[in-house]
Amino acid sequence: MELEKLLGEHVQERLATAERFAALTGAGVSAESGVATFRDPNGLWAQFRPEELASMQGFLANPERVWQWYQYRRHVIESVRPNPAHFALAQLETLVPDWTLITQNVDRLHHRAGSRRVLELHGNLEENHCSRCGTPYRQEIDADAPAPPRCPACGGLIRPSVVWFGEMLPADVLADAERAAHRAEVFFVIGTSAEVYPAAALPLMAWERGATLIEINPTATHLSTIVHAAIRQPAGVAMPALVELIAALRQR
Repeated sequence: MELEKLLGEHVQERLATAERFAALTGAGVSAESGVATFRDPNGLWAQFRPEELASMQGFLANPERVWQWYQYRRHVIESVRPNPAHFALAQLETLVPDWTLITQNVDRLHHRAGSRRVLELHGNLEENHCSRCGTPYRQEIDADAPAPPRCPACGGLIRPSVVWFGEMLPADVLADAERAAHRAEVFFVIGTSAEVYPAAALPLMAWERGATLIEINPTATHLSTIVHAAIRQPAGVAMPALVELIAALRQR
């Protein structure tokens, strides 16, 4: 009942009847699984400048350090599990006719929770490709290797398939995300400050096209002044309750 009051009648009506839903998730969702965020002063990035570990210049300057860093990140991801927010979003995908989950996260926890329609704006830690010719690297990665392997096609250094500073987002993924934002009748912004562009533009695109904007974040963001409802709870608390309410509304 408390959640229903918070959302209001208009938002509940949209949740009950809308056909096209989309969501943008950020580091806050992964943080609830134990994955440190970029801004965490005690997190994974604390001991180096970001451009040293997440740029082509940093990689070419010290490929061993960057490779070992990402191997460590992969180890961290393997040691954590999806949280209730991930599972709730996977359930929501089964409740609505048209659903798109857009994520800035690279850990693939959404996939592990069962989500199928996921657009990865910043790539992912599971895949690798050649830094020189771009060929995907399909061979098994040695977790203990101190340096990146070489590309069988051209001999270039293999790198993680994540988007680094100074690089463009995958054009096809971004285009699909923008189309989803334009079409959405309901758009969730979950666990993200929505400050990093172009991802941050997606909620605004949806809002400008008339979508009902719902923010799930323990703290306010610059989007908070325009959203139709804001749930000030961690995603792992708010999303299961919200999905349960959506299921009930759509059965009435």
